[in-house]
Amino acid sequence: MTEPQPIAEFRGMDSAEFREKIRAAGQPAILRGFAADWPAVQAGRRSAEELVAYLKRFLVPRPVAVIIGPPEIEGRFLYSDDFRSLNFNRAKSPLDPFLDRLLRDRDNPRPYAIAVQSEEVPSLFPGFERENRIELVGPNVVPRAWIGNRIRVAAHYDLMENVGIVVAGRRRFTLFPPDELKNLYVGPFELTPAGTPVSLVDPDNPDFERFPRFREALKRAQVAELEPGDAIYIPFHWWHAVDSLEPVNLFINYWWNDARPGVGSPYDALLHAIYGIKALPADQREVWRMVFDHYVFEADGDPVEHLPEHARGMLGDLTPEQLGRMRATLRQLFQRM
Repeated sequence: MTEPQPIAEFRGMDSAEFREKIRAAGQPAILRGFAADWPAVQAGRRSAEELVAYLKRFLVPRPVAVIIGPPEIEGRFLYSDDFRSLNFNRAKSPLDPFLDRLLRDRDNPRPYAIAVQSEEVPSLFPGFERENRIELVGPNVVPRAWIGNRIRVAAHYDLMENVGIVVAGRRRFTLFPPDELKNLYVGPFELTPAGTPVSLVDPDNPDFERFPRFREALKRAQVAELEPGDAIYIPFHWWHAVDSLEPVNLFINYWWNDARPGVGSPYDALLHAIYGIKALPADQREVWRMVFDHYVFEADGDPVEHLPEHARGMLGDLTPEQLGRMRATLRQLFQRM
């Protein structure tokens, strides 16, 4: 089996270097020791008990969403065998007993897989973000917490750029470029573990008889194992599978997107294109492919350069008023469906 290449590693990165060297390259990167001086990282290095005690200093007593999988799934959150459901359940719990359970289950050889995912830090641990902060992202980017035991998350993509920091435990990331979509054997759109579709292939133990094209994806895969204090940069739409390797894991991430605020969601547009175009006859789909290339992706250059600015409408430089009119038009169209 082809071995993935290591993700490029850097040390001592400031925000300017991050912007000019890493983001500009459009490739994933590991920032070794980036958050080694965080109080939370230092507490976790001393012991899991100290980490939990540190978190409880800030904890707001409110319920959080918890996902729970039986021992049989071996931590890999995915689908049932018949794709009619997921192989885990969702519940609500205060975080305090969840953290206690992480400590209690550390020596259990067959624990339930449990995780709290994507909780906004300022509302769950107010003050944590002031003691543990980074300068690589804008001040309005909200940190999110991911807490659990030895869980495995299938390869998926985010509609954002992402910087994540391993606070406690270890994590292995396996990444694939966006254009490996064709080789990743993606599951249903309607039923997903966490939002966007996921790859069905287990990158640690791929079934090449069932998923033969995954061999091609592996040729371009990149992998790294992160220790506490290490950070990872995942560019927009890169697929990433994540394995948490210890019985107590805490990960803090920062998502952001530099797209213009107020415009529509490309993912929503994809779903609507599937609804409106996919079932057309092949010759009509080819025509619409050309139309999208011309107007949306500007494969032939600016499609309205021959028009005066006042006549370019939605294909020109959009004003807030034009965006508002476009949203109103789309609402009317959807109401008529």
